[in-house]
Amino acid sequence: MKWITRSHVHVDRVACPWLIKRFIDNRAEFLFVPRNQVAEVASESGAIPFDVPGVELGHVDNRCSFESLMRKYELTDPVLIRLARIVHAADVAADIDTDPLARGLEAVAQGYSLRYPDDEENLARQFEVYDALYAWCRVQAARGQ
Repeated sequence: MKWITRSHVHVDRVACPWLIKRFIDNRAEFLFVPRNQVAEVASESGAIPFDVPGVELGHVDNRCSFESLMRKYELTDPVLIRLARIVHAADVAADIDTDPLARGLEAVAQGYSLRYPDDEENLARQFEVYDALYAWCRVQAARGQ
């Protein structure tokens, strides 16, 4: 499937492709376009829009897009739920201090955006960050935390 979002990826727009590739659609293709072109390109290409205003897989009812994807695809793994709390806090400015790892993830996201302004390269490099966070969350879940 094709998936589409806004260009200049940041926390949610990196976490979502990671989640999609690892748990929903391992053959996913991602399109990154300016915000004002998402609807048009989605319509033309049949791509599924995410992390843009007004879509099912966006910020809805105080959920970030990562959480909306988890809900839609019924991902209930406690490890992913822990990771979702980190992503939510890092992505939703008003909630930045609700998780102790959020400010760190936000800083990492900003650093990667500065180092790798190309969205595809940024994703390729940051997937390692999310793989590492997922591994850390697995340990936390095993400890009951």
